[in-house]
Amino acid sequence: MPNTESAKRALRKAERRRVHNKSERSALRTTVKKVRVAAAASNVDEAKSALQITIKKLDQAADKQLIHANKAARLKSRLTKLINKLNAAPKTEPAAG
Repeated sequence: MPNTESAKRALRKAERRRVHNKSERSALRTTVKKVRVAAAASNVDEAKSALQITIKKLDQAADKQLIHANKAARLKSRLTKLINKLNAAPKTEPAAG
């Protein structure tokens, strides 16, 4: 337990930051998951729009040091690669007849 007034104040601040950061990280993971779910469903348009939002959120999180900058870059790279693979895949159309 903290002994001084300043240590007590620092503990309160740390707790507030922890709760805030937890919700921010959770929201970030949700946006990443939206891209992956859309990609798994082969919904290219939805995946692309979700990717744009996710890239912005990742950059913001890295700027705020919520996540490491290299982690943000790695996630952006992997998600972009996933979407590009979807675009390159031949579109299968239902057989007529």
